Amino acid sequence: MKKYKVGIIGSGNIGTDLMYKVERSDNLQMSVMVGIDPDSEGLRRARDRGYETIDNGIDGLLERPELVDIVYDATTAKAHQYHSQKLTKIGKKVIDLTPAAIGPFVVPPVNLDEHLAEGDMNMVTCGGQATIPIVHAINQVAPVSYAEIVATISSKSAGPGTRANIDEFTKTTSSAIEQVGGAKQGKAIIILNPAEPPIMMRDTVHALVEEDGKEEEIVASIKNMIGQVNTYVPGYQLKGEPQFDGNKVTVFLEVEGEGDFFPPYSGNLDIMTAAAAKVGNELANQLNAAAI
Repeated sequence: MKKYKVGIIGSGNIGTDLMYKVERSDNLQMSVMVGIDPDSEGLRRARDRGYETIDNGIDGLLERPELVDIVYDATTAKAHQYHSQKLTKIGKKVIDLTPAAIGPFVVPPVNLDEHLAEGDMNMVTCGGQATIPIVHAINQVAPVSYAEIVATISSKSAGPGTRANIDEFTKTTSSAIEQVGGAKQGKAIIILNPAEPPIMMRDTVHALVEEDGKEEEIVASIKNMIGQVNTYVPGYQLKGEPQFDGNKVTVFLEVEGEGDFFPPYSGNLDIMTAAAAKVGNELANQLNAAAI
């Protein structure tokens, strides 16, 4: 089976961690890291591992399109608007790790198969990847009229890109809670916690359901979803049993990273790169199947 060549735009924390996850894929071949700072650690690590590097951004990549089949964008929402237009125009598949939301939202255990044919797929946000599977799991049992998620991450794991995208984070995640999770109304909140030592990523999901008496089915659906996410994010887990108060369901989650490039407490970054690698791997599977 063919391995598809991968380029990563953005040589910061997320792009660098993603490189390590791409290396473990059966269907992806790391090819090129693209950045704008020749001295960035991401470009240095990519060079040390024998990959092509480009230090003048997407313009340099567009001069060498043969290097990539699939491109991950780990820059910013604003930059992705330009990147997406240029890359899809020349037929490259794009997986967007910014909150730009140009392409459809993709959360692997919920709707991955629906969007693999798209030119640009959006990975929502770290909070979205952690919580939307749970909203969806609840909604499969009882319709969710309102879902609110609170993503609490260590301030140390929020780099310049994350901080620049805070407004987009809340808007994009709220929209995806509705469009992908199935809630009639969604709201997202992010908290940067400065505690020392740094805390693990913690997420809380509050959901109001329209049907009573389905507690056991909801718990079973949530635990089944935890298992699905664990196939690509081993450190994703429930913190205690789901709580019920009338028609309100509350779920507490923790995400521990694998420690590829980030410290394990940076589960917010790790879940994004793990989900993106999952999408790329399944996209390559589909492309191989279509070529048979």
